[in-house]
Amino acid sequence: MDFTLIFLMLFGIALLVFGGDIFVDGACAIARRFGLSEFIIGATVVSIGTTLPEVTVSASSAINGAGEIAYGNAIGSIICNAALIAGLCILIRPIKIAKESIVLPSAFFFSTALLYVVISYFFGEFSRIIGVILLLIFLGYIAFNLYSVRKQIPSGKMIERVVEKGEKLPLFKEILAEIKGERTSIPREIIMLVLGAVAIAFGADFLVNGTIDAANVLGIPQTVISLTVVALGTSLPELITAITSLVKGHSSLSLGNIVGANLLNLILVNGVAVLINPYSVPTTSTLFNQNTALVLDIPIMLITMAILTIPAIFKERLTRIQGASLLTLYVAFCIVQFFFCLPAT
Repeated sequence: MDFTLIFLMLFGIALLVFGGDIFVDGACAIARRFGLSEFIIGATVVSIGTTLPEVTVSASSAINGAGEIAYGNAIGSIICNAALIAGLCILIRPIKIAKESIVLPSAFFFSTALLYVVISYFFGEFSRIIGVILLLIFLGYIAFNLYSVRKQIPSGKMIERVVEKGEKLPLFKEILAEIKGERTSIPREIIMLVLGAVAIAFGADFLVNGTIDAANVLGIPQTVISLTVVALGTSLPELITAITSLVKGHSSLSLGNIVGANLLNLILVNGVAVLINPYSVPTTSTLFNQNTALVLDIPIMLITMAILTIPAIFKERLTRIQGASLLTLYVAFCIVQFFFCLPAT
């Protein structure tokens, strides 16, 4: 294999590690500053940043008329995020999560997934109108989260009362800490977020391109590449962010990032790709003489997200059993893709 290719892949990994570290630090600093839930920050700011590689790859694929890669990248990334990354995180450290934090992104995800199922099974084609609808859902999701965040931030009068009574709220403590020189400034935290996101995006790009080239040399079909290799490559930001969050003790941030990123894969990644160039549900691969996209990809996407979110909503925690189940499901999915799915004739 070309040594230049290997170097670029290693450089991509280094950028991912660097970007993930400062991105998580910046996100957590902002969350603490405004007294916000780490899950909400993970489901919005962090997930948008870590979804940039998927948006880039899918948009580029759509421009080049390769809708199959855009579709496979989005669906494959959801499966990878929920089954591999979340499964690994939960297996390492079981997560407790507040019900109110996960209900909103989960409701948006499954509502959009229902629309996705109807289009895939009954129409088979994603038009520009669907792209517009998906992007409108994205704007609605951001608006709902901004409203939620606004409710969490103390008002000016409340801060004044805190000062008078000598009490301490998260926002006031952060402002006080900054005055004392114990905290970084807001501009620095924003720069950390942006720099981290840029490093993650470029790192993923280097690594994905190298991985695709290597996979092509080995003769792996494009459908399998998009659902596994490309999906895993563009999900590396989520993986790096999740690992970094766990190491730094922010497990809720990692879970919020994964749930938010999976929603964005449906509404933002697919929305942008479809708006640029409408495409049909891929029919290039079969499983037991049936379209793989309909009998394997979409069902596994829904099952993994159900395992990840439903227990968290009702029990407000995720256990190692669920983590092991998700990892097992991901391994089985990859095995079926590589060894049982055949090119359509």
